[in-house]
Amino acid sequence: MAQDENSPNRQMPTSRRSFVKGLGAAGAVLPALGVLSRWSFAQDASAIDWKQFAGQTIALSGAIHPWSNAIAPLLPEFTILTGINVTIDFQLETTYLGVLPIRLARGSSTPDVFMFTTYGQGISNGWLEPLNGYYSNRSLTDPVWYDESDLLKTARAFPLWSDGERYAVPITSEAMTLFINRDALAARDQPIPQTFDELLVAAKAVKTNGMSGIAMRAQAGGNSSPPAMGFVFSYGGAMVEHNRVAFASPEAIAAIEMYGQLLSQAGPAGVGSYEWYNVLDDFLQGRTAMAIDSSNFATDISNPAKSRVAKQAGFATFPHLAGRRPVPFMSHWQACINSRSRNKRAAFLFLLWATSKATSLRTAAAGLATTRVSAWSSESFKKAFGSQAAEAALANLQDADVDRAKAILFHPQSRSIMDAFMIGVNEVVNGARSAKDAMTGAAERANAAIRG
Repeated sequence: MAQDENSPNRQMPTSRRSFVKGLGAAGAVLPALGVLSRWSFAQDASAIDWKQFAGQTIALSGAIHPWSNAIAPLLPEFTILTGINVTIDFQLETTYLGVLPIRLARGSSTPDVFMFTTYGQGISNGWLEPLNGYYSNRSLTDPVWYDESDLLKTARAFPLWSDGERYAVPITSEAMTLFINRDALAARDQPIPQTFDELLVAAKAVKTNGMSGIAMRAQAGGNSSPPAMGFVFSYGGAMVEHNRVAFASPEAIAAIEMYGQLLSQAGPAGVGSYEWYNVLDDFLQGRTAMAIDSSNFATDISNPAKSRVAKQAGFATFPHLAGRRPVPFMSHWQACINSRSRNKRAAFLFLLWATSKATSLRTAAAGLATTRVSAWSSESFKKAFGSQAAEAALANLQDADVDRAKAILFHPQSRSIMDAFMIGVNEVVNGARSAKDAMTGAAERANAAIRG
């Protein structure tokens, strides 16, 4: 990373790992005139006065992520369309998620727009601007042109708070997905696993000295929780119910026992320290036969320039418990407006533009899993993302339970709860405690944080 990664006025973001596309100078490159004219025509079809805030500058912050990779090259087009300048500050995800709450808690008026995950914390602390009034303002929103019916069902439901207010705009769609190295499974005559028991059998069968059977996140921190939460949901459990932590239930304990067996018996050495980038790197380099993580990894996995297994990689639905349907964890990265921003209406125009049909088609062509049905259906997206990967991701999104995901993600103490959960998971994976003891202890710590 560049040494000045925390500067809010840095004009170009930095790259993350060799397997994540660096933004580099791409954001400064103007598109071909023919592409720009077609894109501008699509935006001009709206009834919005795009120039009404010309001359203003908004600060955009976020994680270095497929969304930031895809949106950054298009920012000059937004400035041409609106006259609004955009400064960007994209950081490593773990760094960004640690720094942003501190900045917002201090009452900073910037960033104006930011990627966000801990929705409940942001609302309860008053950091997020309510958006329903902006959507109903006809000088800011043309509902026919924006066409919310084109949004995925999960994307329409995800940002709604209990009172029907919206404080965020979904910008990506992802669900936990099973990645397989077809050659590795075929070499041991193993079919694509459908159930968790089949997954354990296959993972143990294909494990060799040079290749783990399966890789998943197990680091003792909340950022590592999505795959394990999908296990809990698929076993019939929940993370939070009635404002109480629920992962000490028999269902959740059984789920984490299976998670621990998979990684302790067939996982890579040192898996207890694994975050998402370790999982992805192992799969890209052919060091693991299977992995479970975000569907958004598909573009890297299928890219021969980044992936040694691009030709033999496959994508499948999340495993399920025999007799139950799979319930993978799903989420939408969201973008919010700072409640203390001095440029709120300009910031809202940016969010409309960034998630419009026209812009979503452009970002989808770069392989981004957007929130738009039209973008998911486009041939350019299927080519960039991969048809099989897109099919698996959509199936997993359809199987997901939005309410169970929101119950944890939107809880005001979500970070403390997920941290406690993953400390317990980590103990199980490392063999330090049984699943029952670890999950019981984790739930006690998390409920104490809620009471406190």
